[in-house]
Amino acid sequence: MNSPSKVFITGASSGIGLALAEQYARQGATLGLVARRLDALAELARRFPQVSISTYSADVRDTQALAHAAAQFIGEHGLPDIVIANAGISKGVATGYGDLETFREVMDVNCFGMAATFEPFVRAMTEARRGTLVGIASVAGVRGLPGSGAYSASKAAALTYLESLRVEMRPFGVAVVTIAPGYIRTPMTAHNPYRMPFLMDAERFAQKAAAAIARKTRFAVLPWPMGIVAVLLRCLPRWLYDRLFEKAPRKPRAVGEAR
Repeated sequence: MNSPSKVFITGASSGIGLALAEQYARQGATLGLVARRLDALAELARRFPQVSISTYSADVRDTQALAHAAAQFIGEHGLPDIVIANAGISKGVATGYGDLETFREVMDVNCFGMAATFEPFVRAMTEARRGTLVGIASVAGVRGLPGSGAYSASKAAALTYLESLRVEMRPFGVAVVTIAPGYIRTPMTAHNPYRMPFLMDAERFAQKAAAAIARKTRFAVLPWPMGIVAVLLRCLPRWLYDRLFEKAPRKPRAVGEAR
């Protein structure tokens, strides 16, 4: 497997994003890392002094800040081989209880932020006829989970957006990879008040995800048993799904951390 030379990752300060940054750093890639917390990114850079790591402070909802970070990276290192839109948040919401701002925040970060991450790179990639765009979606986007309406909706939107983008980019030689995590051991899942089947360590996830990205896999569910769960959930008739999940444990309202 050829190691990528340049990788750009959002939400790289913790959880899945941090694990992916560490994975690519071990492969010797030149990294562009985006997060709101520069201190966490600086600590990562200190741990890999032999790797070229450029860090940028930006919220993925801020299109100008993202475009500036992308331009800086391209100016210093050239067009990245891989762009990973990973930044995401998960917060419990309840319709009718004043959670609309929380709902908007989750949708903006998880879906709009993904499109905003790709936007500064797409034209150059299509002109060069190379590159890989990677979106971190979720199995939670397969069916609507009670109490997680914003998160499920945002990830369902991400899944559909990535599929549209994959077909759109195909004639230009640009690959689009969708990674749909199940339960991954990160700060985001640390306080979930329910059982998490097939829970996977973030480091192991990053290894598997990087391998799928290198193969330009169109769609990958990690860990793989959650792929079977996702198919079964999708196949459940609505009446049975409603009956099984109406009393399922729910994420507490307005609690979540950046991935």
